[in-house]
This record gives sequence, structure tokens and C-alpha cells, in this order.
Amino acid sequence: MIGIEGAVIGFALLLFLLLIGLHIAVALFSVAVLGAWVFFGDAMFRPFGTMMWGTLNNFLLVAIPLFVFMGEVLVRGGVTERMYRALSDWLRPLPGGLLHTNIIASTVFAAISGSSVATAATIGTVAFPTFRKQNYSERWVAGTVASGATLGILIPPSINLIIYGAITNTSIGALFMAGIVPGLILAALFMGITALWSVIDPRIAGPRGKLAPWSERRKRLSDLLPPLIIFIVVMGSIYGGWATPTEAAGVGVVIAMILVALSRRLNWEMLKEAMLSTVTTTAMTLLILVAAFYMNFILGVLGVPRVVSEFVASLDVQPLVMLLILVCLYLILGCFLDALAMMIATIPIVWPIMEQLGYSPVWFGIFLVMMCELALITPPVGMNLYIVQSVRGRGNVGTVIAGVLPFLMCILALVALLGIFPGLILG
Repeated sequence: MIGIEGAVIGFALLLFLLLIGLHIAVALFSVAVLGAWVFFGDAMFRPFGTMMWGTLNNFLLVAIPLFVFMGEVLVRGGVTERMYRALSDWLRPLPGGLLHTNIIASTVFAAISGSSVATAATIGTVAFPTFRKQNYSERWVAGTVASGATLGILIPPSINLIIYGAITNTSIGALFMAGIVPGLILAALFMGITALWSVIDPRIAGPRGKLAPWSERRKRLSDLLPPLIIFIVVMGSIYGGWATPTEAAGVGVVIAMILVALSRRLNWEMLKEAMLSTVTTTAMTLLILVAAFYMNFILGVLGVPRVVSEFVASLDVQPLVMLLILVCLYLILGCFLDALAMMIATIPIVWPIMEQLGYSPVWFGIFLVMMCELALITPPVGMNLYIVQSVRGRGNVGTVIAGVLPFLMCILALVALLGIFPGLILG
């Protein structure tokens, strides 16, 4: 049995390894191996092969490469670019003009890709050339792209929610269902702050420009059908009980390929690039997952979750106070850690505490993913900041950081709202 001091030392060592730039999987595995060696010698190394096979031999995890591949096919097939064009026709008259297109396009693309980084790169590539021609504020363009892309890990299908569900043994369907309303509220808050600021300072939006004729706008509505069809089929089959998340992901891949083929963009070269990108992303994700499961196994044998839970219980902390402490903790960690690393590193310690305080695993999953959203746009390590800056291709990342600040406040406001009204998640 390990004491609370040992748990703190182990967590501090893990954070140190992540801060010096070690790969997430290597850091997790290193801490687990060190703990196993110190307390048990080599006895705990022997079950690793069996545990790794048991972790990866999970039908649920097949959904990860399928959702990644579906997003890759849609991006490379030009579906996203056409969707962006169609949305811009209808959102241009709003205060803020085309800035709303970044947010809605990110929301829609998030619903079919499950990846925040992929959403930032895709929408950014389409957005920046368009906005430069129309003299929009690059700070707000970068802010709407980077912040809107965080919706990629909240709105289903979300890879982060799949990983959380696998680690905590929580229903993926329930997590997907719970992510929809907060995701839509957050998108509305993003649009609200953009519209409000555009009224206060009209210069951020540039000229409205000439609207496309009604006939052309109606015609382009058909470009919104592919993502809508995929979302309805994938999520409808899960919620209707007709398919598991993995089976629904497979159906989504088939529909995506058919839609891209109909647009005559499906070819071997495109498929090869999509497959290579999918393999790279999936291999990295599953390596992290295996390391996380092994660390959780060692922590469980050492009794760390029970020790930490008993320590928190002895403090007699109220649930809302603990929630506030966690928000502060994740805000600090998000400044230094990658979102996925932060999530996986803290689940084994934090979830038993929240469970003891009476929080639902579904509610906590959505809360944790929202904290990861903050980490994606929190300097100095926020991944979306650098993805958007890379796509932007000029200036410095300070402009992107300044652009996301209003949206950081929106995420924190929604976290507070969900803490006061948990029914927004649990229904």
C-alpha cells in the first residue's frame, strides 16, 4: 500500500516527464514501471503482455480508426471546403459576418471527424485565404478557428470521449448523447460573443461584401447534405439502438466514401494519404491508451485511488468546492500539458474522488472534456494555437492567443452553468 505522499510524488514525476517533452505514452509507462519495480520487483512486468492484449482486443476501440478515417476521407474529398462555402452564403449578413462561418463550420466538421486538431487545420486552411481578401481582423479569424475547433472533442463522435469511456467503463452512447447539448450551447456562446464584439467594434468584421443571389445560395445548400447525412446516420443508429458506436463508425466510413465518389474526388492516391494519416493517428492514440491502462493497473494494485479518496473524504470538502478546485487544477495543467495527456494522467486519481462525491461518470466525462478544450487553447502549450498559427503562415502566435481569450471566458461560463444545472448534460 502506498501513502498519500507517494501518490503525490508519483504524480509530480509524471508531470515532470511530460513537461520536459517526453512522449505521453513513454511518460505514463515510465512512471508505472518505476512504481512496479520499487514496490514489487519484476513481478508486475509479467502480466503486461496479457493486459496489453486485453486492452487492445476491444471491439469498442475499432471506432477510433474508423472515425479518424471518415474525417480524413471527407477532408480530402473536398466535402469540408464546399460546406464552408455554403455556410458563408447564409451567415454573412449576421454581425460578425464570415467569422460565424468558422464557428458553425467547426461545429459541423467536429460532428463528423471527432478531432479538434483536424478541425483546426481543415477550417483554418479554408478560412485564412478568404478572410485576407476581405480585410477581416486576423486576431478574430484566428480566435474563431482555434476556439471553434475545440468543439471537435465535445460534439460526438469524439475520440476523447471514446477513450474516457474505455478507461472508466462508461457507455460511449451515453457520453455521445450528453455531449450534444453542451456542444451546441458552446457554439451559440461563441457566436454570441463574436456578434456582440462586432457591434461594439465593427472593424473586426470588415465589409459585409455582396451577398450571393438567392438562387445560388439555395443551390449551395446541397453542399450541407453530406455532413448532415453522415451525422444523422451515425448518431441516429447509435441512439436508436440499431448499432454500436463501432458499427456506426463503419457505416459512416462507407457513406463518406460513397459521397466523395459521387463528387468524383475518390481515387487511390487520396485513399492512400487518408489511410496513412489514419494509421499514424490511431497508432499514437492506442499506444497512449495501453500505457494508461498499465499505469492504472499499477495504481490500482498500489491502492492509490483508495488512498486519495480517503484523504479527500477526511477533508470533508463539499462537491462544488471540489469542482472549483479541479477547475483551477486543470487550468494550471492545461498551460503545460497536451489535452489528451492531461486527461489520461488525471483520470485514475480524480475520477474515484468525484465518484465518491456523488458525480455521475457521464457528467464528469463531459466536464473533463471541456477542461481539455481549455487546454487546447491555453498558452503556452495549447495545440490548436500552434496549428492555427502554422496554417496562418505569418506573424506570431501572440495574435492567435489574443484572439482566443474571449472564447476562453465562454468555456468557463459554460462549465459554471453545467455545475449549477447538471441536467443540461444528464437530461
